[in-house]
Amino acid sequence: MIDNQTKRFWIGLARAVAGALLFSLPMMLTMEMWSIGPTSSPLQMGALLSMTFPILFGLAKLSGFEEPEGWAGTAVDAFVAYAVGWLTTFMILSVFAVLNVATMPLSELIGVISIQTIPASIGAVLAASQLGGHTDSDDEIQTNDDDGAHTTREYFRELFVMAIGALFLAFNVAPTEEMVLVAFKMTAWHGCLVMLLSLMIMHGFVFKVKFHGQKPIPQEQSAWSVFLRFTIPGYAIALLVSLFCLWSFGSTANTAIDEVVMATTVLGLPAAVGASSARLIL
Repeated sequence: MIDNQTKRFWIGLARAVAGALLFSLPMMLTMEMWSIGPTSSPLQMGALLSMTFPILFGLAKLSGFEEPEGWAGTAVDAFVAYAVGWLTTFMILSVFAVLNVATMPLSELIGVISIQTIPASIGAVLAASQLGGHTDSDDEIQTNDDDGAHTTREYFRELFVMAIGALFLAFNVAPTEEMVLVAFKMTAWHGCLVMLLSLMIMHGFVFKVKFHGQKPIPQEQSAWSVFLRFTIPGYAIALLVSLFCLWSFGSTANTAIDEVVMATTVLGLPAAVGASSARLIL
């Protein structure tokens, strides 16, 4: 007879696998993602991996698929999520014949899996909040805690969530050649219009659209105040995430500064949508 604790563990593990598939399966079927890992420099891969674990730790603190006890429990959740993402990636890519353990060099094998594990592990650690980990009482407690003015801690937590939302959507399209192609075809006027559109979408999402779990904006705060405190910092985060993704995937190599700026602006649009709708994603 399986006890309740063991049952909860396996349910949590199953949710983690489901979250890993939900967040990473489209990228596993993207040809560009298969070649990025093996061709990336050690610096680029190191930057991606060193970014992954702090993100997983922060997300585990917010919505881990187990109930962590202190910092140690949160760290365990983060590492378990990474392991689940790694194993899920290995299984799916092997089934798709992208990986061949018998013929592929070990370095290439690890490179392909490592790059795909990033979105998979993020999906695994978010499995609880997306797939039923939070209860109604949790939402009620969070709503009560969110009443009133935003504290500094809550404000930076919201910026962190924006960064994850931006990374999630940017990671989906950043490896594709279309980002560079679109940027090459655009003029400076197109770039300005894309930036304006990104800001308008972000501000509309932040100030008007009420996603589940999104912090309510105090009534005494004007649209201008929200624009300065959330929209502008959120868009800056989206652009930084976009530039980091482009650099990590080698899209900025041997590229002129103006072309890098334009590509960052293009990728900044989906990143901005991800940042502003992060509570829907997360």
